[in-house]
Amino acid sequence: MIIDHIGLAVADYEKSKAFYSKALAPLGIALVMEVEGWVGFGKNGKPEFWFGVHRDKQRPMHIAFAADNRNQVKAFHAAALSAGGKDNGAPGIRDIYHPNYYGAFVIDPDGHNIEAVCHKPET
Repeated sequence: MIIDHIGLAVADYEKSKAFYSKALAPLGIALVMEVEGWVGFGKNGKPEFWFGVHRDKQRPMHIAFAADNRNQVKAFHAAALSAGGKDNGAPGIRDIYHPNYYGAFVIDPDGHNIEAVCHKPET
C-alpha cells in the first residue's frame, strides 16, 4: 500500500461503524481501534482506514479496498448492500482498466463510492 492511512468525515458515527464493520468483513478488514471519536479499520492490528464525525461535511470520495480474490469482491458487494449501501456497480470485469480488473461498487451512508477490487485472474 502506498498510503499509510486515510481518514474521512462521516455524518453518523454509529451508522458508518455498523456499515463498514459488515461491508469490509468479507475482505478480512475489521475494526482495530477507536480513539477520540474516530474509528480505525485494518488488518493485522494496523488501522489504515479511519473515519469520524467532523463539523465540516466531506465531499464524496472514491475508496477502493483490495480483495484477495473475486469471491471476496462478490461477498463485499452483498454484505455492503445488506448493511444499507446502494449498488453502484455489480461485481464484474472492468476491462476498460485491464483484463483482470474485477470490481464491485457501493455508495456508503455518506455518499462515498466504495469499491472492492481484485486484479488477479480467475482461479
